[in-house]
Amino acid sequence: MYTELTEDTLQNIVNENEKVVVQYGATWCGNCRIMKPKFKKLASENDSIPFLYVDAEKLPESRKLAKVDNLPTFAIFKNGELVNQVQSNQAESLINLFNELA
Repeated sequence: MYTELTEDTLQNIVNENEKVVVQYGATWCGNCRIMKPKFKKLASENDSIPFLYVDAEKLPESRKLAKVDNLPTFAIFKNGELVNQVQSNQAESLINLFNELA
């Protein structure tokens, strides 16, 4: 399930779901735009897990959950806790990160 957050509600979603995958990006970020379709494709293949896109500039509280300092950043949360994150424009890095949730 892919959703683009419009409010700083990531903490609530992380707390309410066993597993969550997040892409942090920004409208000006070229690599973010390149990775977004790959992120959406992975989301479509995993309907039972929330995949969330967070605009890191518009949602600062959500950004703090993964201490994002570079874009794009992908983060995985399990049982309310940050498990790992990766800053990459490579689909393979995103898939490897996602596989850590298994």
